[in-house]
Amino acid sequence: MKKVLLTGSNGLLGQKLINLYLRDKTIALIATARGENRYPVKNGYTYVSMDVTNASNVQDIITLHKPDTIIHTAAMTNVDACETDQEGAEKLNVDAVEYLVDAANAVEAHFIHLSTDFIFDGEDGPYTEEAEPEPLSYYGETKLAAENMVRNQCDKWSIARTILVYGIVHDMSRSNIVLWAKGALEKGQPINVVNDQVRSPTLAEDLAIGCKLIEQKEAEGVFNLSGKDQMSIVEIVERVADYFSLDKSIITQVSSKTLNQAAQRPPITGFDLTKSEEVLGYHPRSFEEGIAVLMEQL
Repeated sequence: MKKVLLTGSNGLLGQKLINLYLRDKTIALIATARGENRYPVKNGYTYVSMDVTNASNVQDIITLHKPDTIIHTAAMTNVDACETDQEGAEKLNVDAVEYLVDAANAVEAHFIHLSTDFIFDGEDGPYTEEAEPEPLSYYGETKLAAENMVRNQCDKWSIARTILVYGIVHDMSRSNIVLWAKGALEKGQPINVVNDQVRSPTLAEDLAIGCKLIEQKEAEGVFNLSGKDQMSIVEIVERVADYFSLDKSIITQVSSKTLNQAAQRPPITGFDLTKSEEVLGYHPRSFEEGIAVLMEQL
């Protein structure tokens, strides 16, 4: 059986990948995260606690299990936290990748690395895989540094870039744009939402499918895996309001400059998905279809 090892298996994408792989009886899955396993089903796969920032821990576990593929989803993704705790961001987003790449090379594993639209400055989105990165934040810098390391040091690699992932799983450590918008609108209290940032929100299930397609096809190189609809953050929130028949009049549009966030955000991102559609057969759902999936799970 082919062996697939996941990092960050307690996270949103990690749990969606466990869902997918539990249905695939041709794969032996090794799920790893720091601490206890938060996924509700404990059978049908192996769970190992692994600290990706500990080089010897990474080496030991990957040498022991000898996976054919490693899907690396663990990261520090809070953009403002990365700006204020640069040492922590460097450890988790750059150093950990180096340890994993070294371990992957040692067992000849295909290394699939998750990256982000925040490696771009947002001046001319949507972006192809070949576009020139120019990060505005420390988070973006760490993710670009990790991409470069993967390209230069990994023997067999893929980079999967994504944008603004949303969805729901058991025991979530942090919220996301759709759940936040729904919760805030249901309270009926006025909310401020930025109108000068454009994204392509990505359903976690679609991202997981894209990662699995890269693994199955052993496709190497860079792939854009995002939602297909490009819209402003305020439009995302308004479309959530429309879907759940909530009051849009409590939404106030504001400029990013008024929020005093620690990290700068790219104004307009979004991805050209042509390569992923043609090479992988990746076909993400529309935003409303994505909300419907989330609704069923709620």
